[in-house]
Amino acid sequence: MKKFLLGFLLFAVLAFSAYGADGSLEKVKKDGKFIVGLDDTFAPFGFKDEKGEIVGYDIDLAKEVAKRLGVTAEFKSCEWDGIIFELRSGKIDMVWNGMTITEERAKQVSFSKPYNGGGQIIFSKKEKPYLHIADLEGKVVGVQLGSSGAAAVEKHPISAKFKELRQYGSNMEALLDLDAGRLDAVVMDEVAGRYQMPKKGSLAYSEESFAQEEAGVAFRQEDVALREYVDKALDDMRADGTFKQIEIKWLGE
Repeated sequence: MKKFLLGFLLFAVLAFSAYGADGSLEKVKKDGKFIVGLDDTFAPFGFKDEKGEIVGYDIDLAKEVAKRLGVTAEFKSCEWDGIIFELRSGKIDMVWNGMTITEERAKQVSFSKPYNGGGQIIFSKKEKPYLHIADLEGKVVGVQLGSSGAAAVEKHPISAKFKELRQYGSNMEALLDLDAGRLDAVVMDEVAGRYQMPKKGSLAYSEESFAQEEAGVAFRQEDVALREYVDKALDDMRADGTFKQIEIKWLGE
């Protein structure tokens, strides 16, 4: 009997260590909130509307998860190139902003299960479209600094044949330069770029992609309990239809 009790207690301690000892979920509950870091120009995932309020697909998902946990979601605008530092230094609790899951990032953060996917594709003007990667030879191409799109472009052999590769603080800055004729093309997330098309009106996009990717929510590697809660909450939202409602609202059918 003593051996059985000792074994049971050892199992309980190990289970607690594995699933709750990091305290990340309890800290969020105690604080009454979790802080989400994002690039607030990355529509439709997270961006400022006409009133200056942060809205978007990821914003609604995060708010719903917070509601189910009984806390509030607070949003902090960050420079994308330094957002992982913001996370690891404890200034934010997670990055929820269409962040592509990559091997390099996974060395620094822990990702949720993928919740969205798409490609890194070429956007150009309709009157002068570049629909294939090979078309970018000799062209001036823009990307967002620190983005997975920038990484995919830099790894591709075609980048050595660009006239110039320019890096911007945000995709919107790159699109503005494209509109002004200072760029020939912008490589960026398919979902984000296509969301801008009705507003820009003069964009063409490629069927060919530099990379097919999946997005996840990024956490500190030690925050296992918080990550597991978010994963479960998103699974529950898929099961009850809430996830689909938010998806249709921002991304369409």
